[in-house]
Amino acid sequence: MDRLTLSGMMFYARHGVHAEETALGQRFEVDVDMYADLSVAAAQDRLEDTIDYSAVYRVVQAAVTGERRYRLLEALAQAVAQRLLNDFALLEKVTVRVRKPHAPLNGIFNYVEAAVTRERSGPAAGRSSEAGSAGKASRFGEAGRAGRADRGV
Repeated sequence: MDRLTLSGMMFYARHGVHAEETALGQRFEVDVDMYADLSVAAAQDRLEDTIDYSAVYRVVQAAVTGERRYRLLEALAQAVAQRLLNDFALLEKVTVRVRKPHAPLNGIFNYVEAAVTRERSGPAAGRSSEAGSAGKASRFGEAGRAGRADRGV
């Protein structure tokens, strides 16, 4: 299985257990490791055969900065992972790491991090390619199609 990584995404959001975290907000850092069969993309050198990481960024951004507030980093990481699996049919497995560098702890530390790994289950599990142009478009998910339209692809 091949891997694409999007590392060091930073967002400002209002997640947390403590009142000051939800009132003031803080920075969250997110890394995503995406696992899929990328052999067609590697051989054909075409964006439509892979996972568009600009579309991935938009999905992660929407999950982290959207209306929903999460108390725990674990819940936020789970939500990001699930959205990615839902939106990108080519994706077989994803690891999401969410860091909170300014967690309200009385001590010196670099960050607090939660990481979750989720795999696709059900009929799409293990599918590395789909026949026809509709299959290729579905690899991008809704966010990917919008991203391609933005670039005139």
